[in-house]
Formats: sequence, C-alpha cells, structure tokens
Amino acid sequence: MKSMPNWLSLSRILLSFGLLFVEPLSLSFYVIYIACGFSDMLDGFIARKTGTTSNLGAKIDSLADLVMVGILLVILLPIINPEAAILLWVIFIGVIRLAAMIVAQIKYNSFASLHTYGNKATGLVLFLFPLLLSFSHTDVLMYIICVLASISAIEELLIHLTSDELLLNRKGLLERKL
Repeated sequence: MKSMPNWLSLSRILLSFGLLFVEPLSLSFYVIYIACGFSDMLDGFIARKTGTTSNLGAKIDSLADLVMVGILLVILLPIINPEAAILLWVIFIGVIRLAAMIVAQIKYNSFASLHTYGNKATGLVLFLFPLLLSFSHTDVLMYIICVLASISAIEELLIHLTSDELLLNRKGLLERKL
C-alpha cells in the first residue's frame, strides 16, 4: 500500500503516452484522459490518507503532470490552432516554468514543481479544457488558462527565489512556514 500512490502517478505517465495512439477527442481519448485525471486525484489523496507522502512521490506526481501536459499540447495544438498571441503566451509561461526549475535545481540541487493552490487551480482548468471544447469558445478557455498559468508560474518562481528550503507542498507565496 505504501507505494500505491507512486504506482498511480506512474500509471498516469503510461496512460498519457496512450493518448498518442488514439483518435484525439474520441471516446477512447476521453476514457484514457479521464483515467489520467482520476490517477492524479487519487495518488495524492491516498498518500495523505495513508501517511505515505514523500518527496519522491511528489516528484513522480509532478513528472507525470509534465508528461501529460506535454503530450496534450502535442495532440491538441494542431486541433485548436490557437492564435499567435496565445502561442507566444504559452511559450512565455513555459520559459517562466523552466526558469523556476533551473532556480530550484541550482538552489536545492533538485527537480522541483510545487503543489501550490495556484498550480492546482491551473491543473484543474487545464484538465477541464478538452472536456469543455465542445461547449465553450476555445479562445476564451485558452485566455483563462493562460492567465491562471501565468500567475501560478510567476508565484512558483518567486517562491524558489525567496525560499531558503525546498518545500514541495508549499501552498502559496504568502503561506507562512510551519
């Protein structure tokens, strides 16, 4: 049971790669996609409830999230064909995220992606994006995602720049240290 959350995170990586082999936005795509979402919700929940949270588990979870987002970008960008401003904005967010990872690597000698409320909110909206494509204007959804992702990326970079220690489960920039 102790390694169950890590196996769930690893399953999200495998399931994400599975998305590359099905028709985008098909029933098969959505079944695999929703399974990825459930694995993301369950891994942390089970780890907290069983007292098996770990830095390794947090890193595997973050890696699984990065793999899933990367694969979704490869699959969905050609379908949604975003305007140039949104593409530039996404690149800007990626540069900020990369800068935060580089700062964490230099400061803490470790890969780090924090589990802040901002990152969780961004993750939720990103997860909902393919599910809402049929019901909402794509550009509106993308602007909402870019605003949230920008705020959470800048917050994470600022946390790494101002923190003396790596706290993967820090909830936000203004959170007081325990």
